[in-house]
Amino acid sequence: MILAGKVALITGGGSGIGRATAFAMAGEGAKVMIADINENNVESTVEDIKNSGGHADFYIADVTEENSVANLVEATVKKFSKLQIAFNSAGLVAPIAEINEQDTKTFEDTINADFYGVYFSMKYEIPAILNSGGGAIVNASSTWGLRAYPGRSAYIAAKHAVCGITKTAALEFARKGIRINSVAPGPIRTPLLLKDWKDKVDEAAAAVPMGRLGEAKEVADAVVWLCSEKSSFITGHDLPIDGGMLARVG
Repeated sequence: MILAGKVALITGGGSGIGRATAFAMAGEGAKVMIADINENNVESTVEDIKNSGGHADFYIADVTEENSVANLVEATVKKFSKLQIAFNSAGLVAPIAEINEQDTKTFEDTINADFYGVYFSMKYEIPAILNSGGGAIVNASSTWGLRAYPGRSAYIAAKHAVCGITKTAALEFARKGIRINSVAPGPIRTPLLLKDWKDKVDEAAAAVPMGRLGEAKEVADAVVWLCSEKSSFITGHDLPIDGGMLARVG
């Protein structure tokens, strides 16, 4: 098991990619603190992991609130005595709107969840990981954090910012024992995508050269790899998990 003995923290771990990553990390031997704003989702995730023989606990946290994130990291270290791995996955998607018609409050909410949530998380995770002897952080970006698409200005701005802050933090801590990368999923079959695309799975998959949606476990496996010693010389990288979408021109 490539994460045996490690302690991991996952935000947005109650559903979708975060939930799949919690299972994948626990399956590779990590003790996992799962944070989410939805208590029912995160309780269910922890129960399922324990029933499958893994080690997990949960904490209700709002990543848009700095104090909530600080308390989350403190609770993780208190529970498991250390923190070595983090996957910052919490976020949301704004409704489609051209930028001049985008509701300002919605724009702010998206930036707060998708970017400030990552910033606050790293701000408090990094000292805890340093105190634990080093480790790895993976941030959730998107293919839309590497390219652009009309009608998605809030989400795209936030995810571009995630890519930028990931690279900056990676350089800052490259010689201090923390590797920091991001994953950039394309269309992945999650409750968030199905809601956003109104269950039009074929339409969402049409732009993917492989002709299908990705599965949350496929992203989770990549996150686990980036958090393990299998990727020990990789930092500051944005890893597309997109079925070939970014290889296409036009």
